[in-house]
Amino acid sequence: MNGSVELGVTAFPEPKRGITIQQMPPNKLVLICKPDHKFASKSTVKAKDLDGMDFVLFERDMPTRKATDKILKAKGVEVKKAAEFDNIETVKRAVEIDAGISIVPLSTVGQEIAKQTLAAVTIDDGDFYRPLAALYKKNKVLSPAMKQFLAILKEDR
Repeated sequence: MNGSVELGVTAFPEPKRGITIQQMPPNKLVLICKPDHKFASKSTVKAKDLDGMDFVLFERDMPTRKATDKILKAKGVEVKKAAEFDNIETVKRAVEIDAGISIVPLSTVGQEIAKQTLAAVTIDDGDFYRPLAALYKKNKVLSPAMKQFLAILKEDR
Protein backbone atom coordinates (compact mmCIF):
# COMPACT_ATOMS: atom_id res chain seq x y z
CA MET A 1 0.00 0.00 0.00
CA ASN A 2 2.94 2.35 0.56
CA GLY A 3 4.13 1.88 -3.03
CA SER A 4 7.35 0.03 -2.16
CA VAL A 5 6.22 -2.97 -4.22
CA GLU A 6 4.68 -2.60 -7.65
CA LEU A 7 3.10 -6.03 -7.94
CA GLY A 8 2.46 -9.01 -5.68
CA VAL A 9 1.36 -12.57 -6.31
CA THR A 10 -0.49 -14.44 -3.60
CA ALA A 11 -2.52 -17.56 -2.95
CA PHE A 12 -6.02 -17.21 -1.52
CA PRO A 13 -6.28 -13.47 -2.26
CA GLU A 14 -8.55 -11.44 -0.02
CA PRO A 15 -10.21 -8.22 -1.16
CA LYS A 16 -8.69 -5.10 0.33
CA ARG A 17 -9.60 -1.47 -0.27
CA GLY A 18 -7.26 0.20 -2.76
CA ILE A 19 -5.98 -3.08 -4.23
CA THR A 20 -6.82 -4.59 -7.61
CA ILE A 21 -6.96 -8.38 -7.64
CA GLN A 22 -6.33 -10.03 -11.00
CA GLN A 23 -7.20 -13.71 -10.85
CA MET A 24 -4.68 -16.16 -12.27
CA PRO A 25 -5.17 -19.84 -13.12
CA PRO A 26 -5.39 -21.80 -9.86
CA ASN A 27 -2.60 -24.09 -8.64
CA LYS A 28 -3.45 -27.76 -8.79
CA LEU A 29 -2.75 -29.39 -5.43
CA VAL A 30 -1.26 -32.89 -5.51
CA LEU A 31 -0.27 -35.53 -3.04
CA ILE A 32 3.49 -35.92 -2.73
CA CYS A 33 5.33 -38.93 -1.38
CA LYS A 34 8.65 -40.72 -1.65
CA PRO A 35 9.10 -42.61 -4.94
CA ASP A 36 8.97 -45.96 -3.09
CA HIS A 37 5.72 -45.12 -1.24
CA LYS A 38 2.70 -47.31 -2.02
CA PHE A 39 0.91 -44.32 -3.63
CA ALA A 40 3.82 -43.39 -5.94
CA SER A 41 2.99 -46.03 -8.55
CA LYS A 42 -0.62 -44.84 -8.85
CA SER A 43 -1.78 -42.12 -11.22
CA THR A 44 -4.57 -41.10 -8.85
CA VAL A 45 -5.78 -41.74 -5.31
CA LYS A 46 -9.08 -41.04 -3.64
CA ALA A 47 -9.19 -38.71 -0.64
CA LYS A 48 -10.43 -41.58 1.55
CA ASP A 49 -7.14 -43.41 0.80
CA LEU A 50 -5.39 -40.72 2.87
CA ASP A 51 -7.35 -41.49 6.03
CA GLY A 52 -5.03 -42.27 8.94
CA MET A 53 -1.83 -41.53 6.98
CA ASP A 54 1.14 -39.66 8.49
CA PHE A 55 1.08 -36.15 7.03
CA VAL A 56 3.58 -33.33 6.80
CA LEU A 57 1.37 -30.27 7.07
CA PHE A 58 1.62 -26.54 6.68
CA GLU A 59 1.18 -24.63 9.92
CA ARG A 60 -2.44 -24.32 11.02
CA ASP A 61 -2.81 -20.58 10.26
CA MET A 62 -1.60 -20.84 6.65
CA PRO A 63 -4.28 -20.53 3.93
CA THR A 64 -3.14 -23.66 2.06
CA ARG A 65 -3.42 -25.68 5.28
CA LYS A 66 -6.87 -24.27 6.00
CA ALA A 67 -8.04 -25.20 2.49
CA THR A 68 -6.54 -28.69 2.71
CA ASP A 69 -8.12 -29.28 6.14
CA LYS A 70 -11.50 -28.15 4.81
CA ILE A 71 -11.31 -30.46 1.77
CA LEU A 72 -10.22 -33.47 3.82
CA LYS A 73 -12.86 -32.83 6.48
CA ALA A 74 -15.56 -32.65 3.80
CA LYS A 75 -14.43 -36.09 2.62
CA GLY A 76 -14.45 -37.48 6.16
CA VAL A 77 -10.67 -37.93 6.13
CA GLU A 78 -8.51 -37.58 9.24
CA VAL A 79 -4.74 -37.62 8.89
CA LYS A 80 -2.03 -37.99 11.52
CA LYS A 81 0.13 -34.90 11.97
CA ALA A 82 3.75 -36.02 11.56
CA ALA A 83 5.12 -32.46 11.34
CA GLU A 84 4.07 -28.86 10.61
CA PHE A 85 6.11 -26.28 8.73
CA ASP A 86 5.64 -22.73 7.49
CA ASN A 87 7.03 -23.15 3.96
CA ILE A 88 6.84 -25.48 0.99
CA GLU A 89 10.57 -26.20 0.79
CA THR A 90 10.66 -27.60 4.34
CA VAL A 91 7.50 -29.63 3.71
CA LYS A 92 9.09 -31.16 0.60
CA ARG A 93 12.34 -31.98 2.42
CA ALA A 94 10.40 -33.68 5.23
CA VAL A 95 8.53 -35.84 2.73
CA GLU A 96 11.82 -36.71 1.02
CA ILE A 97 13.17 -38.10 4.31
CA ASP A 98 9.97 -40.13 4.79
CA ALA A 99 8.40 -38.11 7.61
CA GLY A 100 5.03 -38.58 5.89
CA ILE A 101 3.12 -37.54 2.81
CA SER A 102 1.76 -34.09 1.99
CA ILE A 103 -0.40 -32.01 -0.32
CA VAL A 104 1.33 -29.16 -2.16
CA PRO A 105 0.90 -27.20 -5.40
CA LEU A 106 2.05 -29.24 -8.40
CA SER A 107 3.96 -26.22 -9.72
CA THR A 108 6.32 -26.39 -6.72
CA VAL A 109 7.58 -29.96 -7.18
CA GLY A 110 8.80 -30.04 -10.78
CA GLN A 111 12.48 -30.36 -9.86
CA GLU A 112 11.87 -33.08 -7.30
CA ILE A 113 9.76 -35.09 -9.74
CA ALA A 114 12.43 -34.74 -12.44
CA LYS A 115 15.15 -35.82 -10.00
CA GLN A 116 12.87 -38.61 -8.71
CA THR A 117 13.22 -37.52 -5.09
CA LEU A 118 9.43 -37.11 -4.85
CA ALA A 119 6.42 -38.52 -6.66
CA ALA A 120 3.23 -36.53 -7.28
CA VAL A 121 -0.18 -38.18 -7.39
CA THR A 122 -3.49 -36.60 -8.36
CA ILE A 123 -6.29 -36.73 -5.81
CA ASP A 124 -9.22 -37.42 -8.10
CA ASP A 125 -12.31 -36.82 -5.99
CA GLY A 126 -12.01 -33.32 -4.65
CA ASP A 127 -11.54 -29.68 -5.54
CA PHE A 128 -7.80 -29.77 -4.88
CA TYR A 129 -6.80 -26.34 -6.18
CA ARG A 130 -5.64 -23.13 -4.57
CA PRO A 131 -6.61 -19.78 -6.10
CA LEU A 132 -3.86 -17.37 -7.15
CA ALA A 133 -3.96 -13.69 -8.00
CA ALA A 134 -1.73 -10.77 -8.87
CA LEU A 135 -2.23 -7.69 -6.70
CA TYR A 136 -1.47 -4.05 -7.36
CA LYS A 137 -2.68 -0.63 -6.24
CA LYS A 138 -5.98 0.41 -7.82
CA ASN A 139 -4.74 3.80 -8.95
CA LYS A 140 -1.51 2.40 -10.40
CA VAL A 141 -0.87 3.25 -14.05
CA LEU A 142 0.55 0.06 -15.48
CA SER A 143 3.43 0.21 -17.94
CA PRO A 144 3.15 -1.78 -21.18
CA ALA A 145 5.71 -4.23 -19.76
CA MET A 146 3.63 -4.72 -16.60
CA LYS A 147 0.46 -5.22 -18.66
CA GLN A 148 2.27 -7.88 -20.71
CA PHE A 149 3.59 -9.55 -17.55
CA LEU A 150 0.07 -9.66 -16.08
CA ALA A 151 -1.22 -11.18 -19.33
CA ILE A 152 1.42 -13.91 -19.04
CA LEU A 153 0.43 -14.58 -15.43
CA LYS A 154 -3.20 -15.04 -16.53
CA GLU A 155 -2.27 -17.74 -19.06
CA ASP A 156 -3.33 -21.25 -18.11
CA ARG A 157 -0.35 -23.56 -18.09
